[in-house]
Amino acid sequence: MQTSPNEPVWRQALAGAQMLLVAFGALVLMPLITGMDPNVALFTAGIGTLIFQIITGGQIPIFLASSFAFIAPIIASKAKFGMEETLGGLVAAGVLYMILSGAVKLRGTGFLNRLLPPVVIGPVIMVIGLGLASTAVNMAMGKAGDGSAQLIPYNTAIWISMISLLTTILFAVFGKGMFRLIPIMFGVIVGYIASAIMGIVDLSPVSEAAWLRIPDFVAPEFGWGAILFMVPVAIAPAVEHIGDVLAIGTVTGKNYIQKPGLHRTLLGDGVATSAAAMLGGPPNTTYSEVTGAVMLTRNFNPRVMIWAAIVAILLAFIGKFGAALQTIPVPVMGGILCLLFGSIAVVGLNTLIRHHVDLSEARNLVIAGVTLVFGIGGMALGHVEGIALCAVVAIGLNLILPGSQAAWGDSTIPNGDSPAAE
Repeated sequence: MQTSPNEPVWRQALAGAQMLLVAFGALVLMPLITGMDPNVALFTAGIGTLIFQIITGGQIPIFLASSFAFIAPIIASKAKFGMEETLGGLVAAGVLYMILSGAVKLRGTGFLNRLLPPVVIGPVIMVIGLGLASTAVNMAMGKAGDGSAQLIPYNTAIWISMISLLTTILFAVFGKGMFRLIPIMFGVIVGYIASAIMGIVDLSPVSEAAWLRIPDFVAPEFGWGAILFMVPVAIAPAVEHIGDVLAIGTVTGKNYIQKPGLHRTLLGDGVATSAAAMLGGPPNTTYSEVTGAVMLTRNFNPRVMIWAAIVAILLAFIGKFGAALQTIPVPVMGGILCLLFGSIAVVGLNTLIRHHVDLSEARNLVIAGVTLVFGIGGMALGHVEGIALCAVVAIGLNLILPGSQAAWGDSTIPNGDSPAAE
């Protein structure tokens, strides 16, 4: 459905609801995995998108919602510091975006290509996906994400998870039009039906929930341990943000790196992430699925994203809706996550390939190798560990080790020497 600024409001609202539908599966899956309230995630996705649109002047058709890059760090941080301090760390992660925004404003984008070349970005993104592999497999087999308890009998769980996985794969590969953009939703629906048939769905929370309910907002607390643990994790999503801004610019034929400027888009994402964490929601990121929907529908009107945000905010106050989401059985999510987490790892691998990183260079081999082992193995140095540590190590090694810059990988940001436009 295409709209223009002069289209009736009802058409813009309908198009916005369609964009939310595309983002919906990933949006609510992330908080369900990390133990957050999906209604809060809906609310903060809507608020975050509105913040982004205000800061960027409503020029870019982008929707912000739950970031998968933070799943493993949130789970680990919750166990170590508790949810409130974890949220404090996420607020600080948003502040890092703001700092990057200021640096881009002052120095242009060139320094980002030096600080975060593909040889750094690729392995860190791979760690985010591969580090979550055991969580996905445990859930697919009916266990808790950490494997500590068998929640659903293995034989039942494996059937449900594989049905969910197969459905998601079929729609992702063979789906046409909009159907191809919402494979997660179809995987959840079919897996949920299979779970109901096998008798493992408990609908009592839905019947007990109120129709209208204020989401369970949680206020953050701040501790240096959680902040140091979480801030480095924001590096990979920040790079993902740049890629998404470039992608939507390619679709619409506009250079958003120059206008409204990368400094504004990073600032919008950072403020949205910090605002979400202040309310107990997951950190926000730009959604590639929605960019795909924009490309398919040729709907370049940013107002549509404002309507998508409004619909998300309204849904957040429907209590039975959130209760129904929390009845999704573990193996349904586990089956889908086997694909999603693997896809994240492949994005990292593709970053190395697409930017022609020469892994025969000793420095590149060292950076990639140490980053992967530290990240996947869960190496800890003080309060910094896992993904956070591997991101810091990758950046440090890249800055310290000598070598030919031509072998580091092609620039991730075009026109890197140009200052960000006002």
